[in-house]
Amino acid sequence: MNTRHRSLGIGTTLLGVMAAGTLAMAPAAGAVEPTSATLSFDCGSYGSGEAALTATQNGTAATISVSTSAITSPLPISAGSVRSTLTLTRNGSGTTTFTGRSNPAIPAGGAVSTGPLTGTVAAGDSLEGKSLTVVVFGITANCNATSPQNPGPFVF
Repeated sequence: MNTRHRSLGIGTTLLGVMAAGTLAMAPAAGAVEPTSATLSFDCGSYGSGEAALTATQNGTAATISVSTSAITSPLPISAGSVRSTLTLTRNGSGTTTFTGRSNPAIPAGGAVSTGPLTGTVAAGDSLEGKSLTVVVFGITANCNATSPQNPGPFVF
């Protein structure tokens, strides 16, 4: 009986070590690459300019924050009052949207920052900015990307 206990103890220990090794080798939660990128937007009569995008990922949930000099505010904008939709090309053909109503306070004359905008991703998704719609004070600015995303698409 004592031998049997030792045998189970060694087997259990060996299984525990193997399981720990498997966990250590498992990939970490999804990580987007790159985490930041730039592109240019043309927002018609509202202006044009560069935008900085910052992405994060937690499983299938992802966020992208946008700061752009393409749109500046003529008046101070309080936090949480900008409604935005960022449309991205998904895997070169389809599209997906990231939406939100989150922004820091923006002073008069300041560049519009919005996000985090939330969306859903799948492993291997490649997303590149295509357009941005920003609604402030009931006024809608539609912006279209005029350059490729640099250094390239976000890959989740």
